[in-house]
Amino acid sequence: MRVSQMLKSSGAMAGATLTSRVLGMVREIVYARFMGVGWVTDAFVLAFQIPNLFRRLLGEGALTAAFIPIFKEKEKVHGEEEMWRASNAVLSGLVIAACVVIALVMLGISLALEVHQFPDKTELMLRLLRVMFPYMALVCVAAVMMGMLNARGHFFIPAMGATMLNVVMIASVLWLAPKFGAGLPPGHRLPVEIFALAYGVLAAGVAQAAFQVPTLWRDGFRYRWVSPWRDETVRRVIVKMIPGTIGVAAFQINVTVVQVLSFWVGTGIVSSFGYAVRLMELPQGMFGISLATYLLPTLSGLAAEKNYTEYRATLRHGLSTLVFLNLIASVLLVVLAEPIVRLLFERGKFDAVATHESAYALMCLAPGLVAFSTVNILARAFYALGDTQTPMKISIGCLVLNLVLAVLLVMPLKQGGLGIANTLTSLCNVAMLISALRKKLGTLEMESLRMTTLLLISMTIIAGTVALVGWKLWEEKLGHDTLVLKIGAVFVPAIAAGVLYWLMAMAFKIPAAAEIFEFAMARFKRR
Repeated sequence: MRVSQMLKSSGAMAGATLTSRVLGMVREIVYARFMGVGWVTDAFVLAFQIPNLFRRLLGEGALTAAFIPIFKEKEKVHGEEEMWRASNAVLSGLVIAACVVIALVMLGISLALEVHQFPDKTELMLRLLRVMFPYMALVCVAAVMMGMLNARGHFFIPAMGATMLNVVMIASVLWLAPKFGAGLPPGHRLPVEIFALAYGVLAAGVAQAAFQVPTLWRDGFRYRWVSPWRDETVRRVIVKMIPGTIGVAAFQINVTVVQVLSFWVGTGIVSSFGYAVRLMELPQGMFGISLATYLLPTLSGLAAEKNYTEYRATLRHGLSTLVFLNLIASVLLVVLAEPIVRLLFERGKFDAVATHESAYALMCLAPGLVAFSTVNILARAFYALGDTQTPMKISIGCLVLNLVLAVLLVMPLKQGGLGIANTLTSLCNVAMLISALRKKLGTLEMESLRMTTLLLISMTIIAGTVALVGWKLWEEKLGHDTLVLKIGAVFVPAIAAGVLYWLMAMAFKIPAAAEIFEFAMARFKRR
């Protein structure tokens, strides 16, 4: 594999993902100003987390991981007509399954609300969940489309689909929420305005799926109902997808599990931890998910050709690029957690206490950034070999470990305990995936990556110290009373640390740094 091709394809997706994540951060800023940190925010975050988990699992994980190799096989072996027919069968089957699950869940919630009087916090969460859960069906449609586009070589458009989602959700706060709250009499037990955000989620799901249709249409896709019953392609996707759901999205499942657990422990834990997760997802989505999405079809092709030498080299290059980029992002999120949260969120109902709580959660969660992203890549390395069972078994063990750690740590450490539990669990997940993959392939040829990683860790410690000292000096001399000072408190120490990290990487001839630099210079010269 040519490294420039990996950087070009994953870089294009990273650019689209960056746009989406930045808009996602704008969405969280708007949410924070509107809701702050409290029981209402806890209820909304948890209610949204449940259907949103399906977006993470299907759109960024299990469905695409299961579907892309089969889609590619249909295209090469049977031709485009059979490829599109198989896609329609999968799409039809997923919509039926999603609608059945949605009907059962909504019926169950309605019955529960009818027969039992819940506390305000729980009742609000259930009512919001009832509104937002149909988002799951929209996710199924968007995920199949994303898989088809990725398999056809389109990475930018699917990644940009989430941009539409964020734009609509932002509009639901700025435009729709005031209309929901207008003219309400005082004394309402539940805040009605929050339901505007829930309906915004549904509209956002429609926008995300619709955004991908024109590109698919130009590629020749036309939807036709194809009965999924006893369809061989549908059966193969389901068989691969079920274990893959657990294997490729361990981080998101862990986040949901601990948020459900902490919902009844104390007020503000779910929401503050949720803001920390959103901050960490920016570099994770840009680099981890972008690289993993590109690597799956590439590694699948190499495995089909039994070219395991190039397979190992491709995996090594992907991991080295990921470690180089995400290590510095991780340390900056840790040492600059407080000024970052203050700059982005501290306004409206999000006060200084909320800043402290969310920064504390981020400091405990961010050390696991590299591990969270590495799990995505290693799981896809197994899927490319046709093995969905091994990542599933490892992830089940890690889910149990995460639950145990969260139970032990959430009471004494609150949101910090949730971050530590997720970080430790992901580190264990990476260690076991590497061990299992080494046994499967005989050798991984990762010795050079191991030495480079140790050197990068030393460099990030130095760069992180520079960032920490720079922030402390800024606070001591200038403070953070104005927006300009808040921006400076984040970017001045971050840029200083980043430049130092890059110079050290170039001086020590870190392969990923040199490759990225050469790729960037080549692109610049062409312009």
